[in-house]
Amino acid sequence: MSLSLSRKQKKELKKLQQSAAHVWEAQQVVAAGAADVARQAGRQLETFGRKQVAPAVEEKYHEILEPYVNRARPFVDQGVKASKKFIDGSVVPVAGAVVGKALSAWDVAAETRDKLARSRAGIPVVAPKKKSSAGPVIALILGIAAAAGVLYAAWQTLRADDELWVADDPLAAPDA
Repeated sequence: MSLSLSRKQKKELKKLQQSAAHVWEAQQVVAAGAADVARQAGRQLETFGRKQVAPAVEEKYHEILEPYVNRARPFVDQGVKASKKFIDGSVVPVAGAVVGKALSAWDVAAETRDKLARSRAGIPVVAPKKKSSAGPVIALILGIAAAAGVLYAAWQTLRADDELWVADDPLAAPDA
């Protein structure tokens, strides 16, 4: 079975492809026109909403709903404060403790699983080396510098230096 096309079929296929290309171009033009119309309609709708609908809604809100909202506001504020106090005082600490315990249990389980896997594989379990960091050293140096600064300021304040004191009364010349 051969799939070669005759000249007539090839010619008809070429015409069909050209026709499809023309239809596609026409659809693109129509789609672009529809997009322009939709953009213009959106702008008109935005303008109408800003100039007509928003003022009417605001007027009705002030007329009908605002008195009820103002009456309910203290109760809502009190409820919000109580909820915030409850969440900050009870929920957050409990949730933090639960998450912390879960993560520490996860770490312990992972460490135990690792030790068991190493012992089964015949790999010796070695305790990790304790890592030293520069943080404690820097904190110690800053603490010593701060203490030295405080001691120097106290020494400057409390030292007995007669030249620093000025008499309250100017010295008068003796009467002759």
